[in-house]
Amino acid sequence: MPESVVAGRIALSIVVAIIGGTIAFALLNLKRGRVDPAEYAIGGRSFGTIFLWVLLAGEIYTAFTFLGAAGWIYLHGAAAYYIPAYGAIGYLVGYALLPRIRRLGAERALVTAPDLLANYYRSPRLGVLAAILYVVLALPYVTLQLSGLQIVLSSAGYGWLNGALGAAVAFTAIAMFTFTAGLRGTAWASLVKDGLVLAVVLFAGVAIPIHFFGSLGGMFSQLQRTNAALLTLPSGDAPLGQVWFVTTVLFTGIGFYMGPHSIAATFSARSDNTLRRNAMLLPLYSIVLVVIFFAGYAALLLVPGLHGHAADRSFLLVIARYYPPWVMGFVAGAGALAALVPSSALILASAAIAVRNIVRPAFPGRIDERHETLAMRLAVIVIAAAALLAWWLARETLGALLLVYYSGITQFLPGVVGAAFGVRIRGLSVTLGLVAGVTTAALLTYVLAHLGFNPGLGGLIVNLVVVAGVEWLAPKTKTSPPMADSSLEAPTTD
Repeated sequence: MPESVVAGRIALSIVVAIIGGTIAFALLNLKRGRVDPAEYAIGGRSFGTIFLWVLLAGEIYTAFTFLGAAGWIYLHGAAAYYIPAYGAIGYLVGYALLPRIRRLGAERALVTAPDLLANYYRSPRLGVLAAILYVVLALPYVTLQLSGLQIVLSSAGYGWLNGALGAAVAFTAIAMFTFTAGLRGTAWASLVKDGLVLAVVLFAGVAIPIHFFGSLGGMFSQLQRTNAALLTLPSGDAPLGQVWFVTTVLFTGIGFYMGPHSIAATFSARSDNTLRRNAMLLPLYSIVLVVIFFAGYAALLLVPGLHGHAADRSFLLVIARYYPPWVMGFVAGAGALAALVPSSALILASAAIAVRNIVRPAFPGRIDERHETLAMRLAVIVIAAAALLAWWLARETLGALLLVYYSGITQFLPGVVGAAFGVRIRGLSVTLGLVAGVTTAALLTYVLAHLGFNPGLGGLIVNLVVVAGVEWLAPKTKTSPPMADSSLEAPTTD
């Protein structure tokens, strides 16, 4: 039997054991009994500090953290430093914003991000538009995870396994897990995923440079001699230069928690202080990002000459070339969980949005809680299938997919912030601003590319201008602050 086949079977056996063991661990820890929509989609609003910490970390630190960050360092060098930088801004925003969002969710029985917009602005149309956009924009993020999963499984198979087929099988397994377990199961799986990813990243980012270069300093000395240009940003408005860096850090930082899965996790928190503690604890995970950069730089020196998509597998090539297959098995197992667990949260959030904000308004009064939960479970399967199709049709580098996701998702910022802070603006203003922002970001990304700044920020500026313009031009009326739509809320106490 060829040596590569033996190595692939060893590594993949470990990967399968890790994925299967994680799913079994999560299922064994689930509460039994009746599952209503709030329990299924947001864990019954009961998550404490530690549980929410691992859930949010599981959603934030994904296949991109594991592979894409190293790939971007390999291809673009210092431009990748934007990743920990925008996280620092994001945690500050989260400290101020998320407790307010959680409070609205608890008072008004909100479950999804479009619930928040439709309820506060008394605009069912805004809720439906937001729901459609959230589901569509979630697909690039899930696609990112699938691309990472394919890379991991291809590397672990040593050429013996078709990575695309393996990714499809593993993704189907996690979709069925999500169908069964809901958000609470995803949180239990995050406990395993975070611990394993941390161990593997420390190995890849510390042990590999020390093994091959004697120390981190030795590695950077060699980089200075051979790839000095990658250690600094291009000047001015050059592609991925200083202007791009500043605008991207600002834009992705303020949009850090605008994703549907992030707002669902916010609704799952037990209290405001739970979210504030998490905003203080989550920066510890930025250490993981810095360490994975070291793995990317080491791979640049050890396996030079990779281009495009190939760079995303750079440090896995180092593992495959220089370490035994059982090491690859544990590394790939961690990488698989880094793709699958965030996918579970994102698919679940998208399914809840599809049911509550698209299907339910179409059949008012005809869907009770039991049928709503069942519909969410079925929507998980439909959205997972759509994500698989989107992934099959459109392949990008992991870094590119992440930027596309943020360009769209941050356009929800004016509406979400307005609701959280009780700003008196019209639903029409938010709706038109959202459409203008998403359209502008898409044009700047795909038609007027390489302008030297983040295209999503251009879309957000247009978004804000449209919101302000509509508010200024609309007839002035004496209105009370936007209140809840009775079809979406429980009795409030404000």
